[in-house]
Amino acid sequence: MQGEETDPELTAATVRRRIVTAAAELLRSEGLDAASTRAVAARAGVAPPTIFRLFGDKDGLLEAVSEYGFETYLRAKGELPESGDPVGDLRAAWDLHVRFGLDQPAYYTLVYGQARAGRVPRAGRQAVAELERMIDRVAAAGRLRMSVERAAAVMHAAGVGTILTLIGTPPEQRDLRNADAAREMVLAAISTPAASSSAPVSAVTATAGAGGADEAGSAAGDETAQAAMALRAALGRGDRSALNAAERSLLVEWLNRLADAGPPSVPDA
Repeated sequence: MQGEETDPELTAATVRRRIVTAAAELLRSEGLDAASTRAVAARAGVAPPTIFRLFGDKDGLLEAVSEYGFETYLRAKGELPESGDPVGDLRAAWDLHVRFGLDQPAYYTLVYGQARAGRVPRAGRQAVAELERMIDRVAAAGRLRMSVERAAAVMHAAGVGTILTLIGTPPEQRDLRNADAAREMVLAAISTPAASSSAPVSAVTATAGAGGADEAGSAAGDETAQAAMALRAALGRGDRSALNAAERSLLVEWLNRLADAGPPSVPDA
């Protein structure tokens, strides 16, 4: 059995997939500690050196397992329908993220529960990249209170913290309303209401009195952030010939600074 990987009909990709599947099965059934290279090799029917030849080390194997586990989730996230409400679409993405974390806690904790400084699994980076793409649509709609990267970092951190907390809570004690509350607080922090449900900044500023100066200042800051991010989103979609790469990079840096110049104003609950 242990020499089976030498069968010429088995390609390296086939053996690799078999090893990843075996490691994933051990992870789900017995936990991360049980997924040793020796146990994975025995389950996959290969010699232990094969794992090191194909993955480099155990970290390389776990990286592949995390990608395997996140495959379905990332595909589902990428296929979420786009509506005319990009903030509503972010809400749906949050809910999908929560469902995946609770349905697949072994994969989720493999990616997000084993954090090491400066090291993020590729599956996690792909998830953040897709989140940034969705937030860029909020920016294009003129509804983002801060830079795309900052908004993605805030939403991602809140989502991961919420899900890891839920995973660590006994199922009978979990209250999914906590996840809903966290979602709404995050969306309120990073985005503004649709135009039809909020007064123009000029109107807020004009009516600011002794007790309204702070509110007017916050609203003006929101307007600056929204305009800066809307311009950045437009640059990403428009003709790139007007600016060279260095100029575009510098402009994006300036727009991000404008958007992140101060704390966002968050509407009262």
